[in-house]
Amino acid sequence: MALTLQSYAAGRWIAPGSGAVEITSAVDGHVVALASSEGVDFGAMVKHARQVGGPALRAMNFHQRAEMLKRLAVYLTERKPALYELSYETGATKRDSWIDIDGGIGTLFAYASRGRKELPSERFVLDGAFEPLSKSGSFAGAHILTPLHGVAVHVNAFNFPCWGMLEKLAPTLLAGVPVITKPATATAYLAHAMVAMIIGSGILPPGALQFVAGSTGDLLEHLTGQDVVSFTGSATTSGKLRDHPTISRNAVRFIAERDSLNAAILGSDVTPESPEFDLFIKEVAREMTAKAGQKCTAIRRVIVPRERLEAVRDALAARLGKVAIGNPRNEAVGMGPLASQSQRRDVRESISRLAMESEIVFGDTENCAVVDADSEKGAFLSPVLLHCANSIRAQRVNEVEAFGPVSTLLPYDGLEQAIELAQRGEGSLVASAFSYDPKVTEELVMGLAPFHGRLYLVDRDSAKEATGHGSPLPALVHGGPGRAGGGEEMGGLRGVFHYMQRTALQGSPAKLTALTKTWGTGAPTSTEGPHPFRKNFDEIQVGDTVETPARTISIEDIEHFANFTGDKFYAHMDEEAAKANPFFPGRVAHGYLILSFAAGLFVDPAPGPLLANYGLERLRFLKPVSPGDSIRVRLTVKSKRSARLPDYGEVRWDAEVFNQDGDTVAQYDVLTMSARPA
Repeated sequence: MALTLQSYAAGRWIAPGSGAVEITSAVDGHVVALASSEGVDFGAMVKHARQVGGPALRAMNFHQRAEMLKRLAVYLTERKPALYELSYETGATKRDSWIDIDGGIGTLFAYASRGRKELPSERFVLDGAFEPLSKSGSFAGAHILTPLHGVAVHVNAFNFPCWGMLEKLAPTLLAGVPVITKPATATAYLAHAMVAMIIGSGILPPGALQFVAGSTGDLLEHLTGQDVVSFTGSATTSGKLRDHPTISRNAVRFIAERDSLNAAILGSDVTPESPEFDLFIKEVAREMTAKAGQKCTAIRRVIVPRERLEAVRDALAARLGKVAIGNPRNEAVGMGPLASQSQRRDVRESISRLAMESEIVFGDTENCAVVDADSEKGAFLSPVLLHCANSIRAQRVNEVEAFGPVSTLLPYDGLEQAIELAQRGEGSLVASAFSYDPKVTEELVMGLAPFHGRLYLVDRDSAKEATGHGSPLPALVHGGPGRAGGGEEMGGLRGVFHYMQRTALQGSPAKLTALTKTWGTGAPTSTEGPHPFRKNFDEIQVGDTVETPARTISIEDIEHFANFTGDKFYAHMDEEAAKANPFFPGRVAHGYLILSFAAGLFVDPAPGPLLANYGLERLRFLKPVSPGDSIRVRLTVKSKRSARLPDYGEVRWDAEVFNQDGDTVAQYDVLTMSARPA
């Protein structure tokens, strides 16, 4: 019985009206689901997101939203078997579904972790240090990031109905912005099943997530400059969305991740006997067959030295010939069908256009032997490898993308030509370079980087743990210039900041400190009361300061430190050699001696709420300290941050070391853990 896909709008599920579209199985053509967004009030959806979802998310701090993502990831993990079963109807094998379902859930976990580790327990982000804007220091500037007061509209592609949705959803919710998500209709039933789980969990606040099953109607007409449209798919659809009058008029933020003509390049140093040759063949074949080649990151152009062309062609043909095609439920099958019959027609048409200047050297566009399935009822297609002999004059191979198990061999003569061929893709999501020669790799990187969002550099040293050409990771940017859309997704916190506004603040250091809860130079300090190390986390206040007495550093101190540590660098031990160094007036104290003495000056040694020093950051030695100089320290609470466990918090201290003339000789941040009251 066919599923009826409902939209989730303004807090309720809405059944499709008349004219619902039939969505068929990629495996055998039976109707899997019916979908239509008729009857959905898109203006009400946007209003609900702004008035209900946005305020609820913005009331939470980053750590609370991160914890929400983690709970959601755990909830979905416990229910993913049902998603795997439904995923087979999209044509995905178990391996394909792992990329989509587990990969998507993994992105939730990744952003949950980053939110806790890298973002404050606040509702804003201080972006960088204070900027002094006046001579006396009474006027300064800072940048903060705050969530947009709008909605993020996510328009996703058919090939990854789960991952494509979650890799956008995770950073957006972490930013504090509600989402309206619209999957591609061809595989919408899988996205619908996951959204139904998310809504049913009750983990997200009302209005944080809404779902469109079917067309977007007049949704875009309700958007303003506080909203974001994030799109994945074809250049044609991307152009229509980007050029929508409302998006243009209201300067709606638009992020596009488009299909591109990604390349894999075999380095000129690689021979058939090299480990990199086998890695190259394996990777190209995998990218041609994973998800039946329906990946925005799939390898479309295989760029190889002309003298290696036959070896590459034969090795690829042999490997592709071993791939069993058929029913993805069958464990013997390595590649399932395309997502739909219409998708197969599009791919065949694209192959025909490519064949006008290339020849098919492996595969048959019309016939395909399948396992445990009917090749005509399902959308099955053989992997197809083409060869374009005159690669430097070819045009279609750099214009036409067959979005399926299709790649074209392009021979090159010299690395400059290989780079030129890759650049003719006019901007791609990713390119792979297979080489063990550092000079070859460097030349490829410098030529390819401006034209690609990601470069996958493969050799024998990294192959065992490398994640693959076609695997975007939460920590790295997913996007690319030109044809690839010019956008970026994920990339760690970059993906979060896409949904936030960067605002410059100007005012006194005191006011900026009060607003940002981060102490900056020029802001008031307080030395009253007990030593800050005697205060628990809740008692410590930003601006609490220790001003230490001075300590003179003698030549005996320097020599003892050198003998004790073994650091007998000439600048500390040889007066004549030190004077010859343009940075030193003569023998000077070790930088780490200064740090050690500074700690001795500001540390309160008795047991207390301060539990541990766990690091230094931003350390700079700014002026040498000579024998006879004295140093003193100003240690100030710079910021506080709640930790993962409830019984302690993290404190960041600004440490500045001065000499007897008041000059700064060292500056750094000290990171400590302080106990909370029992």
